[in-house]
Amino acid sequence: MQTLKVDVGHSRYLITIGAGLLGNAALVESQIPGKDLMIVTDTTVARLYLPALRAALGDRRIIHECILAEGEQQKTLQTVSWIFDALVGQRFNRDAVVLAFGGGVVGDTAGFAAACYQRGVRYVQIPTTVLAQVDSSVGGKTGVNHSGGKNLIGAFHQPIAVIADTDTLNSLPDREISAGIAEVIKYGCIWDLELLGWLDTHMARLRAREPDALTHAIYRSCSIKAAVVAQDEREEGVRAILNFGHTFGHAIEAATGYEVYLHGEAVGLGMLMAADLSRRLGMIDTPARNLVHALVRRAGLPIEPPRIGAARALELMQMDKKVLSGKLRLVLLERLGNATVVSTYDKSALDATLKEHFA
Repeated sequence: MQTLKVDVGHSRYLITIGAGLLGNAALVESQIPGKDLMIVTDTTVARLYLPALRAALGDRRIIHECILAEGEQQKTLQTVSWIFDALVGQRFNRDAVVLAFGGGVVGDTAGFAAACYQRGVRYVQIPTTVLAQVDSSVGGKTGVNHSGGKNLIGAFHQPIAVIADTDTLNSLPDREISAGIAEVIKYGCIWDLELLGWLDTHMARLRAREPDALTHAIYRSCSIKAAVVAQDEREEGVRAILNFGHTFGHAIEAATGYEVYLHGEAVGLGMLMAADLSRRLGMIDTPARNLVHALVRRAGLPIEPPRIGAARALELMQMDKKVLSGKLRLVLLERLGNATVVSTYDKSALDATLKEHFA
């Protein structure tokens, strides 16, 4: 078991990573306060792991369980409204504690409900996918999608604890493992050249779910995110680099109705495009771009984007949350292991990247 601290000044909490954590009653007792709890989860996680969590919670009252259908399509205001109805119907007060028990969709949706209910109640992230354990459960971003774009409605609301039980990853389809690895690749690209080298050497072990490899990838990813969030909780500066690949990726998700690609798959494709644009602008060389491409391919992620059209892609990218004063800002690579946010660039290079990948 390994632990990390997240400190954003007004909020401090622990990330605990390891195997068998759901069966560790002492850990659950120490990290989940309160007596009356609401669990938000999905159908698969409820079937596989909810009994273990209930047992670890002991005699505390689980007043209600909101069990969502699976998929990105559930990440909507309608789902949040359903959670609100349950909170109100069960007469939860401001001392309520919401447990977000699942992948990124559950974590983002339950976290947003907790951020809004009675102007904010406590919640705990218990992520059960690689993507959620390495990325979305940490840092306090919560929210839902809109037909006009990804994560357009949300709030910053930090959890009071993150409990990442790596045993829950054993039941994931291979596709979900690969989708999570995309975010690990992202951390290497933007922050940690050594992590990229480790991925280059250990990709097969990671995809095979070897416990040591998984724990290392999760711990290192969370360490990087904790360091970035500590500097910039509300994405007013450096935190924006965590969106490497996401501006292109979110456009892919929106264009395909959130039904074709997992989030990590879209981010993987987005990283290929961001690396390609970085090369066209002379920021990185061809071997660096090729390494990003190779890692995405070896992670088992798709490398051929949907042909949605360059104009449609640009239209969707203009709805990205990093657009300021009408300018599309992009996260690009100054070099491998170092990213920057740029708002001034050769638009013909962006057009060429969009045309090559989307036309």
